[in-house]
Amino acid sequence: MVAAAVVLSLTVASCAGSGDGGAASAGAPTPAATSPSPSSPTSPSPTRTYPLSTEPRTIPAVREHQAARGPGWKPGGGSAVVLAEGSGALADEGRLLAGELGTGYRGEAAARPGDVELALDPKQGGGAESYTVTTRGNRVRIAGPAEAGVFYGTRTVKQALRSGGTVPEGTVTDAPAKPQRGLHLDIARKFFDAGWIEARLREMADLKMNQLALHFSDDQAFRIESSSHPEIVSDPHLTKAEVRRIIALANSLHITVIPEIDSPGHLGAVLRAYPDLQLRSAQGNARQGAIDISKPASARLIDELLREYAALFPGGYFHVGADEYQALTVSDPATSFPQLAAAARQRYGPDGTVQDLAEGWLNDRAATVRSTRKKAKAWNDGFFADSAVTPDKTIEAEYWTGKEIGARPPTAYLAEGRPVVNLNDEYLYYVLGEPNDFTYPTGERIYEQWTPRVLRGTTPVAARYDRQILGGRFAVWCDLANAQTTAQVAEGIRMPLNATSQKLWDAGEPPLSWPQFQSLARQLD
Repeated sequence: MVAAAVVLSLTVASCAGSGDGGAASAGAPTPAATSPSPSSPTSPSPTRTYPLSTEPRTIPAVREHQAARGPGWKPGGGSAVVLAEGSGALADEGRLLAGELGTGYRGEAAARPGDVELALDPKQGGGAESYTVTTRGNRVRIAGPAEAGVFYGTRTVKQALRSGGTVPEGTVTDAPAKPQRGLHLDIARKFFDAGWIEARLREMADLKMNQLALHFSDDQAFRIESSSHPEIVSDPHLTKAEVRRIIALANSLHITVIPEIDSPGHLGAVLRAYPDLQLRSAQGNARQGAIDISKPASARLIDELLREYAALFPGGYFHVGADEYQALTVSDPATSFPQLAAAARQRYGPDGTVQDLAEGWLNDRAATVRSTRKKAKAWNDGFFADSAVTPDKTIEAEYWTGKEIGARPPTAYLAEGRPVVNLNDEYLYYVLGEPNDFTYPTGERIYEQWTPRVLRGTTPVAARYDRQILGGRFAVWCDLANAQTTAQVAEGIRMPLNATSQKLWDAGEPPLSWPQFQSLARQLD
């Protein structure tokens, strides 16, 4: 946290009532100077002065505040949100802020005393999510090189008013440490309706988070309407109209919605409609949720689904899963699944393995996603160290566990130069019912112990890898779906999500103690 003080000298004005911050506003501090001495009846009245401002209290905390003397800003009777000339693209942000503050909205217009001005300034630099908030002369100017940054500036103004009553005098200069910050939500095992998801989007936006991942296909259910394969869809589910509504809200809040169809495992709901594609062992035993990747029809089915939902979700990412494939959880995959071994040899030569075939499946699904102009994400246990097939270098590894068979530490991915996103199951996994030794994560533990470099367990990776770690997401998994109601989930993840947002925006030592952070979160809620 940087607070660079602007030191202003106290001067004697030639006329009473002039001051550093301009005309006094309602609720301004009592002047610090005393009345003239009776022995000097001709002395002029002193200038009104204010203590140096303190940074606005927000979650996540602003990264830099240049202090100044003045009353700060709060909306008055004639206040309005306006857009600087040439900043008409900020109309949605302007109307939203005006509604939240209870002020007028005048669109592109000259700012007046009492106004908040939003401005696009491509020359400002600092990245698309950076912004400045300048408060002086009874006005606030929020500027950034792109819409996202200006939007985050409006969140700072909104929170500053809620936590302190005014936007402090001075200048905030702010930007996130990590480009990916979000929530990962399992709606396959437990249905969350559109209204619940939209409420989380609004919470995330105020926390300056920018990604919501929807895991909507698993063994238990397939939760989004399908036109290409309606036979796989479960009830209840989200209609495509509801998904478009969710996406429209997310876009307006600068949040990207990332779809996830996990394969070649976790496909139980799909396979109920296609039992002939279920993976079976040499003894004929079905493997739960696993599709037989030796069959060309398996790839055709999954690719049809990937293309359908790539068209529905306009964001730049698609999560293809790749974790916990049941063929690779046995001691001898080639003996247990001879059809997979035969397909591997046919494709990769006499030394081809089942792992090679699974890695090839991941690359093929990533290629399908890439053909739709999206980048693929996959879970870290879908990348194998001893496979002859190299996973596509463009696939982002989402690191969640080091408990799988043949587990590799995070440094193995980073040393390859691969981009990694942090979903450390030690801190960031909220698993309903707490099965398999999971415990509900606490905001306090995330706030005090976790950083984006803590990818596995509790030990951070070396600082030299920091740039490859693109960010993280807090994840809700619904293994025991009835363990909590949707309302309980919303309350249970509230403080962990607040803490995660703070550490992804700025991984350094937080400026507040945990009790202070909790108190601020209650004020802002």
